[in-house]
Amino acid sequence: MEHIYDMIVIGGGPGGYTAALYATRAGLDTLVLEKLSVGGQMAQTTQIDNYPGFDEGIDGFELGEKMQAGAERFGAKTELAEVHAVHLAGQPKRIETSEGTFFAKTVVIATGAGHRPLGVGREAQMTGRGIAYCAACDGMFFRGKTVAVVGGGNSAAADALLLSRICKQVILIHRRDSLRATKIYHDPLMQAENISFRWNSTVEQLLGEERISGVRLRDTVTGGTADLAVDGLFVSIGRSPETALFAGQVELDSGGYIVADESTRTDVPGVFAVGDVRTKAVRQVITAAADGAVAAHYAEQYLAENG
Repeated sequence: MEHIYDMIVIGGGPGGYTAALYATRAGLDTLVLEKLSVGGQMAQTTQIDNYPGFDEGIDGFELGEKMQAGAERFGAKTELAEVHAVHLAGQPKRIETSEGTFFAKTVVIATGAGHRPLGVGREAQMTGRGIAYCAACDGMFFRGKTVAVVGGGNSAAADALLLSRICKQVILIHRRDSLRATKIYHDPLMQAENISFRWNSTVEQLLGEERISGVRLRDTVTGGTADLAVDGLFVSIGRSPETALFAGQVELDSGGYIVADESTRTDVPGVFAVGDVRTKAVRQVITAAADGAVAAHYAEQYLAENG
């Protein structure tokens, strides 16, 4: 007989390990599947200042390790394995991985969402050296400096407004001549004295050796180029949720995110979605952790009702 876990968590980020922590403390036999290393996207952040309890801030990878240790202290197990296929309908749910097939009565999907890159040369090299993807996470590193935000949607507009309260100057770069962001953002952006716009522009090249010192812009109308000096570049052109495995198994919204409300329950009984992978307004470490606690609660309820 194959071992059947009470819960399998797919993804070892803050949402996943919080779900595992709450589940194991409730006496559930829990396995976390993580394909690379603990912490998820959080592990790529060298300084997290907006997670309560760490008055000096904490390295994202270290925080991920602490979350793993906390869950494993109560009996959660971790398997470093890449998930190849899932079968979520019915019981038990089946997860096929690089390390074999695992079975569970409930599944928590915590695979996260990655920031869409600009796709320009040296972008990966300069990430953390002037390039950032989260204004709420990294804006404080640019206090009093000049930064640019690339994008024209709600995320870019919100990032520009947040940064305008921290930075000396914010330049919003958009490939069109008007924003796609909803109207509620337009007036505050136009009224902010330290926000300016570079319309019909795309980033063609990153300038600077050790750190970003500027960007080369291409005019989408004339084709001409111009250099813009900035201390930092925030990329806000959307996210890509890690949901390809679940297409056709759980309901996804138009952006590819898993449809799940504040209960974290999906349209498949016994399957929950937590953190950045689900439809939600705010995607931060703390909201992912909150989702994990909620998912464990409803998973425990589901198991009590369904055996």
